[in-house]
Order: sequence, then structure tokens, then C-alpha cells
Amino acid sequence: MNLFYIVEFIVNPILTWLNHESFGEAFMANIVFIATSLDGYIADKQGKLDWLYSIPNPDNADTGFFALMARVDGVMMGRNTLDAVLSFDCDWPYTKPVFVLSNTMTKVPQGYEEKVFLVKGELKEIIAELNAKGFNDLYIDGGVTIQRFLSEDLIDEMVITRFPILLGGGVPLFGELKLPLNFNVTKNEVVLESLIKTTYLREK
Repeated sequence: MNLFYIVEFIVNPILTWLNHESFGEAFMANIVFIATSLDGYIADKQGKLDWLYSIPNPDNADTGFFALMARVDGVMMGRNTLDAVLSFDCDWPYTKPVFVLSNTMTKVPQGYEEKVFLVKGELKEIIAELNAKGFNDLYIDGGVTIQRFLSEDLIDEMVITRFPILLGGGVPLFGELKLPLNFNVTKNEVVLESLIKTTYLREK
């Protein structure tokens, strides 16, 4: 095992983790868990997600979502993502409270009053309030919301699963940033024999 490998793949990830910790204080993480095409899109040119079913999963194997739900204390997304989830022909997928960022919504959809909660304001203030209430680890979902968090350097971890498809356009995962953000790769694995799932920790 050479020195480069030791530093790059063992020492750096440990140092990154330690930088997030302080004595007597729990690590609070804002986590992205999302799938993209090879060219970095999270929806196609029509805003559709049909390509997510291009890789068969006949046994409904967990690709990490259920483990994530067990780990986090809550989910944060924008109104468009909420509308998209509600349009899916499936049961409500979240087992934790969902906080929806919106300046225009005045009430949550009927039947979801105990599952969905509206929040608005400055992101840092919202996160501080949620952390104070015990929502320490948050799953951040939705392209616009993820970009907003990244623009304020509020993402601690990203788990990105890449599908072997080029969409050629659509809704991009990432947007412009004021400054570069460095991340360390802490895990890389093949899922369903075709998907590459990579875990990144913010280097601070």
C-alpha cells in the first residue's frame, strides 16, 4: 500500500470526519442522496424521471434509501419536489417529518398535516431552528433546494448514484457557485451491477 493511497483514501476522510466533530457536540449533517445521469441531470428535458427505471430491480433491493431514512431525523425539499412526490403512484415514501421550503404555500395538502411542515426564511436560520428541535441529520432533496444549500455551503455529505445514460439535457443537479467546494470521496460502490454510488464528505 503506497503513501498516496494511505493519505488520499484513509487519512483525508478521517480528518474530514474529525473536522465535523467537536468534543461533547454531536455532528449535524445535511445530506444529499440523489441519482443523476452520466451527464449530471436529475430529470430529462421534459422534466420526467422515466430513465430511473432503465435499470431492472426485480427484487426491489434497497439501494440506500431505507438506510438513509433510518439515519436522518427529517427531510427538506422544495414545493416542486413535494408536488412531484405526491404525483407518484406509490405510498408516501418518507418515515420522517418532511419540511417544505416555500414562500407561497399556506397549507399542506389534505391528509399530510402530520407528515409535511412548511418552513420559510433564511436557510441558516431554518437549519438552526430545526437543529435546536433535535432534527440534526437532514436529507436535502430536490434540484433547486440542493443548489440553494450548496450556494451557502450547507451540504456536509452527498451520496450520488450515477445511471449509465446520457440524457443530453434536462434539469441539472448542480448550478453556479461563488467559490469551489472541495469534497473527499469516502466510498464508491456498484449497485444493481450497473449503477455507481459515490459518497462525498465536504472538506472543511
